[in-house]
Amino acid sequence: MAKQSSQYWALILFSIGVFMAQLDNGIISSALTTINRHFDVSDNWGAWGITIYTLGLAISLPIVGKLSDRYGRKKLFIIEIALFGIGSLLVALSPSFSFYLAARFIQALGGGGIFIIGNSHILSTVEPAKQAKYLGLLGAMNGVAAILGPNIGSFLLDVTGNWHILFLINVPIAIGLFILAIMRLVESSDPSPGRLDLVGTVILSFAILSLMYGLTNIEIDFWTSLAQPEVFGFLGAGIGLFVVLFMYEATFARKQNGDPILPLYLIRQPRFLLVLVIGALSGGILAAMIFIPGFTENVLGIPAEKSGYWMTPLALASGVGAGLGGALVSKRGPVFTVIISGLLASVGFALFPFWIETKWQFVISSMVAGIGIGVILGAPLNILATEGLRSNKGSALASLSLLRQVGMTIAPTVYAGFIARGYNNMGELFKTDFPDILQDNIAKANLSQQALGELAQIGQRMASEADSFDANQLNEIIRSIQDPALKEVILASVSEVTKRAAEIGYGGLYGSAAVLSVLVILVSLILAPLRKKVSASSQ
Repeated sequence: MAKQSSQYWALILFSIGVFMAQLDNGIISSALTTINRHFDVSDNWGAWGITIYTLGLAISLPIVGKLSDRYGRKKLFIIEIALFGIGSLLVALSPSFSFYLAARFIQALGGGGIFIIGNSHILSTVEPAKQAKYLGLLGAMNGVAAILGPNIGSFLLDVTGNWHILFLINVPIAIGLFILAIMRLVESSDPSPGRLDLVGTVILSFAILSLMYGLTNIEIDFWTSLAQPEVFGFLGAGIGLFVVLFMYEATFARKQNGDPILPLYLIRQPRFLLVLVIGALSGGILAAMIFIPGFTENVLGIPAEKSGYWMTPLALASGVGAGLGGALVSKRGPVFTVIISGLLASVGFALFPFWIETKWQFVISSMVAGIGIGVILGAPLNILATEGLRSNKGSALASLSLLRQVGMTIAPTVYAGFIARGYNNMGELFKTDFPDILQDNIAKANLSQQALGELAQIGQRMASEADSFDANQLNEIIRSIQDPALKEVILASVSEVTKRAAEIGYGGLYGSAAVLSVLVILVSLILAPLRKKVSASSQ
């Protein structure tokens, strides 16, 4: 009975901690403009509030995973909660922008490991029959918080008008978790012999920092930006440092009876590498959620101030999916569950370009995609990454989370490229589609003779400048129109062309997310026989 009570307390505390940390990763997006104005910085500088948090997460993941294995998950959870609470307080009280960035980094160091610690604790202390259900719940909290973050941030900002409250609200929650963790959590660890790998930890930190910084500098034009020194220079440095790290780790583990920061014996296994590939792909799929508000605004015509609320169906569905994923793992196994996840996500995202025309169709499509995303968030990948391990569960989960973070960093740039290319097609759309759209709208309108005469003049001008006609010239024509009814007809026609450009861009975006989901299925099919071989050899 005492063991069951301790498991419930662990699940409650880790769930609240995961929700709080992940919520903060998205909640800031709603207040970014307000924060930039408060510190009087440009949008480019303001984006560092998100970038520095991402860098902190990436650095902390493998280090916290290893330290929690070695020194105990309870101790590391308490430290992480304390760091996150202190970081949140410092962010809210920041007197300058540089102080604010430093505080965001402290926040990330605290928030980055909570999900890893919670998962590895469950895998080490909970009986196998219940693990999938518990992991599914943590995954649900993680996914729902990530999606609801912007909505909750917008609500708090609307009610209070103060961005500081978005961070101050974390402080009492962190204090409560800190006290309850000391009182109620049971310690768990995978003690390792040998010296702690301090040099490897430093090399790994700089390798991840260089890699993630290079990735965050990639701009919309993906291939062109790769040629920029701030991209290829840091990516090259990161890769070079990883090579140095692998060489050092092999020597450290072999000659000095050390405990290397990287689980080299896992990384050398094709099975584990495939799990990491699926993790990176799942990060790319998760990143597609960021563009849901833009889709609803530009394709469905929902006002910008309300577009964020339309993430709610996907958020609720992902919570359901995470629970479903836990149940499927228990009944059919993790590989089957990952395949189902990829299938649902691919269908859901494929419906965006090929089916959605109305709001109710969007709700159905986003919920199908959300269930698929939720399934893969919780139990299946975590179990695949740690199955057969007696130690280093935290390190294995941290490696998986790091690759997912890499996928979430690269994918938005690729997705934004599709949107940019869609809008770049507007010049061609004005030549091909605009005349027919305008003709249809004119036929529906009751224009005066004066308006029709003015329209004839516009038609002659457009015909004479057909070879060089573009959107700028069209804007000039619209500004010169005298008849209000005619101006309204032309503006409506322009709006329809813009919508078609958005449909092309977002269609490519969500089509590529569907392709990533299909790749998850294919990699899972390759993984299945390898996993069976490992299971057979261990029996």
